[in-house]
Amino acid sequence: MRALVTGATGFVGSHLAETLRRGGNEVTVLARSAAKAESLQAQGMRVVMGDLHDAGALMRATEGQDVVFHVAGVVAARNEAEFLRANRDGTANVLAASTRAGRPRLVLVSSMAAAGPSSPGRPLVGSEPPRPVTAYGRSKLAAEQVVTASALPWTVMRPPTVYGPRDQEVLKVFRIARWGLAPVFGDGSQELSAVHGADLAEALVAAATSDATIGRTYYPCHPEVVTSAGLVRAVAGAMGRRVVIVGVPKPVGRALLALTETGAHLTGHATILTTDKAHEFFQAAWTGDPAPLTRDTGWRAAHDLTSGLADTFHWYRSAGWL
Repeated sequence: MRALVTGATGFVGSHLAETLRRGGNEVTVLARSAAKAESLQAQGMRVVMGDLHDAGALMRATEGQDVVFHVAGVVAARNEAEFLRANRDGTANVLAASTRAGRPRLVLVSSMAAAGPSSPGRPLVGSEPPRPVTAYGRSKLAAEQVVTASALPWTVMRPPTVYGPRDQEVLKVFRIARWGLAPVFGDGSQELSAVHGADLAEALVAAATSDATIGRTYYPCHPEVVTSAGLVRAVAGAMGRRVVIVGVPKPVGRALLALTETGAHLTGHATILTTDKAHEFFQAAWTGDPAPLTRDTGWRAAHDLTSGLADTFHWYRSAGWL
């Protein structure tokens, strides 16, 4: 299989590119940074320098591909327009180049944020009407709509919380939990699904190689459900520690997020910690059901939370991140 991976220098994209290469596939990556792409090139991958708004680079990258895995996007932006330019318009550019290059299969790595929250005890399956609650979620849904309106054979994947080696978001939870005291938004009862980065990579390949997945939307995750407090306790347990959970009420949480947002604006930076994000942080549940994906591909997540966090912790330690 000849495959293009956008976002291959990032956390999810790097796991995917490496999984494809180990499987003997010809892998092309679109990269903005030559330095970050060095390790991928050393593994025998072809590197095309450029970004999602570089039409020439996209044409060179998509030419001759059997599958395009569109992973690249932004999770933090200064406003909704920036989210839309990266996530919606960038996706449209990938689609335009792919269509001209021969109409390969396209697998879009979206987000559960595009669907919006689930209800406690009722994981999403992919057929529900989407109701995103943040600018980020709306931009990912807009990207999905660009894909589903196209003539390409497509599959949309909406991962929930993704963790594992090289992830820098759950790393923050590890760093907080090792102090023995950790805050969580709300009372800690929020229900969550999660998936290890290596498992997500396998799920993306499975989706790309099954005819049954064409024109469908899936939640690639482990079937277990954990609360936000339970996730922090599991992180602490992976380090052999115990942690005291401190709930953060919504008014306090919004005030803290307003401070981080203001600080980011003053310095000209984007942050994921904004008042808009409170619409996600204080929902009752963000859970997905992987059963439809298993039915159509045979894929199952290999890592439950305990084994996955243990693997993640060992990698953080060996890499000197903890």
